[in-house]
Amino acid sequence: MQLIAAPFTPFQADGGLNLSMIQPMAKHLKQSGVDGVFVNGTTGECASLTFAERFLLTEQWMEAGRDAGLKVMIHVGDNCLTHAEDLAAHAADQGASAVGVMAPYFFKPADVSALVQWVECIARRAKDCPVYYYHIPGMTGVELPVAAFIELALESIPNFRGIKYSQVNPLELLSCLQRWDQQCEMFYGSDETMLQAMILGAHGVIGSSYNFAAPLYRKLIAAYEAGNLALARKLQQAAADMIGLLAQSGYLPATKQLMKWHGLDLGPVRLPLTGLAAGLIQTLCQTIDSKLQEAMQLEG
Repeated sequence: MQLIAAPFTPFQADGGLNLSMIQPMAKHLKQSGVDGVFVNGTTGECASLTFAERFLLTEQWMEAGRDAGLKVMIHVGDNCLTHAEDLAAHAADQGASAVGVMAPYFFKPADVSALVQWVECIARRAKDCPVYYYHIPGMTGVELPVAAFIELALESIPNFRGIKYSQVNPLELLSCLQRWDQQCEMFYGSDETMLQAMILGAHGVIGSSYNFAAPLYRKLIAAYEAGNLALARKLQQAAADMIGLLAQSGYLPATKQLMKWHGLDLGPVRLPLTGLAAGLIQTLCQTIDSKLQEAMQLEG
């Protein structure tokens, strides 16, 4: 099971990029048990980044990923097709392991055919690089059937390789895996329900909480692979409880503060997101650390 972290974008206090933090982030992720990174995605606040910033982040992560031994996937989706095409070409030129493409979320594709055409245009600019459709209807509002997308994409896009599936719909996930397991990789994007994805046969997982809790998820994976479902369930519940607590305070601002608590100051979030009240930070981080320690001591 491939464990891919969706890294945060590091900002300076004034809101500019803090590229100096990418090498330390890559080193931390590799040491914690992560196999790769999915850069410039939702956790990276992609919609709040400029076109030029996404180029810079791609270049810095490619260098840091090579040094750390991480697989580097680059998200290139954008509401402007030309921007997405140029981002895909740049990522491929930089040697990205793969590119991900989110659906446009202002003018939305009316049907699966229009969505496949959109992804096909972008994939054409990265023809030697594997392309994954990033299905996240909770953010894009595009909830077209994934099975129908895969069927048409396999016919139309030579370098289409799979889906980053960020929706909790086990029946749809199972249907896709049953039909296209050998032709289409399914990377699951809901950390709170990773266990169900493993049971159904997902090829890997991509998520934000692997930035700070990779050892917990590695333990979960090991428990499941060893047939210790009782322990795997306990660990999944611990992860879900931890994520729920962070979400109550505003998930992205809270998790960035948690990274700072662990020694990686990645700066603030960008508006329209807002930071945590100063009085909440210490208590929240201490609580999360306590929950992580308790989870690592669980036995089946």
